[in-house]
Amino acid sequence: QVQLVESGGGLVQAGGSLRLSCAASGSIFSIADMGWYRQAPGKQREWVATITSGGSTNYANSVKGRFTISRDNAKNTVYLRMNSLKPEDTAVYYCNAYIFGPPGWSAYWGQGTQVTVSS
Repeated sequence: QVQLVESGGGLVQAGGSLRLSCAASGSIFSIADMGWYRQAPGKQREWVATITSGGSTNYANSVKGRFTISRDNAKNTVYLRMNSLKPEDTAVYYCNAYIFGPPGWSAYWGQGTQVTVSS
């Protein structure tokens, strides 16, 4: 059984920073892409950033230059450093990972962590 557990969300003022973490655990043979998504109230879930196993990164235009995704392969953990936060960044943030385990390759999601940015 594979689990993704997020942490690091909270309430921050506009212009502030937060760092989210997401640790994968369980029967894991290998992890390919890891990423972050977010869902604001009344909106669809949207992609935020992705990092490959080799460290290549991609970002949504809305966060480019403000957010940084990174990972520690030894810890099966992905991070999202969020700087210069804006009220429109308020959302539940979900991590996602494409993991090779006993059932083969599957996509897994974390339970989500709330980020609230006050103006």
